[in-house]
Amino acid sequence: MSYVSSEPGITPVFRPNSAAYRWRLLASTIGWSLMALMFGLLAMTLVAIIAFVIIRGGANISWATFTQTTQSYHGLINAIEGSVLVTFGALLIAAPVGIVTGIFLSEYQYLKTARLFSFLCDVLIGVPSIVLGMFGYIAMVNYLGWQFSLLAGCITLAAMIVPYIARTSEMALLQVPGNIREAAYALGAGDRTVIFRVVLVSCVPQILNGVLYAAAISMGETAPLIYTAGWSNYSWNGHFFHEPVGYLTYVIWSFISEPSAAAHQLAYVAAFLTTLIALLINLFARSTLRRKNAPH
Repeated sequence: MSYVSSEPGITPVFRPNSAAYRWRLLASTIGWSLMALMFGLLAMTLVAIIAFVIIRGGANISWATFTQTTQSYHGLINAIEGSVLVTFGALLIAAPVGIVTGIFLSEYQYLKTARLFSFLCDVLIGVPSIVLGMFGYIAMVNYLGWQFSLLAGCITLAAMIVPYIARTSEMALLQVPGNIREAAYALGAGDRTVIFRVVLVSCVPQILNGVLYAAAISMGETAPLIYTAGWSNYSWNGHFFHEPVGYLTYVIWSFISEPSAAAHQLAYVAAFLTTLIALLINLFARSTLRRKNAPH
């Protein structure tokens, strides 16, 4: 026999010296070993990428990086400024839309419209970013006549990150216990009060976490901005239309293919800054969520 007991109602336990137990132990050992190997490869790849970026990019940072433009192949001030503006502008558009969509998906999930919106969010997440960039180019740059501009880039990036914010907001709201909603309704609160003053307030850190992750995603995008924001070697002059802007990912994509050694160094510095900003955003998001979950 392979079990300690076969009585009804008692969970069977493998005997240590049985063949079934040995096969189970072997399969478990192989499975955990493969998981450890995959995790080790992933960790080594991540460390190698970060080390490469730090060594090749961090060593070339100077005061000129933050004071001169890319026109001189010494600075990145226009690209840094453009990346911040595009990311912040996209969040200003996407965060309210995504959070409201997440509220609708979580609180009214029984409606057919909510299920349709959920399906559209999944579809939009799967759309390649370059397709969104092409749509932005056709709709805003050409049809509306905005040309390459900051606003066109912001709207395109916002369309890309809205489903991420909506999904994270939905998951955060669904984690709120149902008895909290029931208690609020029992006290006479209406739907609006329950949603915005009870449920939403209790999961602000989780929603903020999703917004910050969306910011990190948008910071690393290139394809949508090539079609909508264009590129400029000069700092932003305050125009939202008919004026292209610079951004860090374009420097990485374009300058590394130029024959100049100075251009290569600038591309490595841009990669370092982009990675550093994304890393800081993720660390801040994790610390915010950890403080929320910490025992008081």
